[in-house]
Amino acid sequence: MHEASKLSRRERQIMDVLYRLGEGSVSDVRAAMEDPPAYSSVRTFLTKLLEKGAVLHRPDGNRYIYRPAQAREDAAKQALERLVRNFFGGRGVDAVVGLLGEQSDDLDDADIEAIEAAIAKVKTGAKRVPPRRCRSGGRGRGRGRGH
Repeated sequence: MHEASKLSRRERQIMDVLYRLGEGSVSDVRAAMEDPPAYSSVRTFLTKLLEKGAVLHRPDGNRYIYRPAQAREDAAKQALERLVRNFFGGRGVDAVVGLLGEQSDDLDDADIEAIEAAIAKVKTGAKRVPPRRCRSGGRGRGRGRGH
């Protein structure tokens, strides 16, 4: 689904509707949209999504029923991987730090506990990458030579 990453605003809106509904006809999708375009436009967008590999369809009488080609969680994971690669040089830690900085005013105690639990899980169970070493053999990142 390489082209699915390049969706227009309306295509993303339709995908959101399909994820919410699970599946649906053109009429179902249009009815669930906020400020929907014409029926023929929704049909055209669904055809484009089909061509991009973002949706699948099956016949149902004289109409088609559309559904997302992949689970929302898988699509979200791929989108996040692209975001980290394209905007953070592939460094997930930079994305996390950036998000925490932007969202810090909106975090409540439950959010902070969830973040702490995720960090604890990484510390105790996941494969860890050893710290980078400077050219001089010291430990650390970006501290310059000899530090």
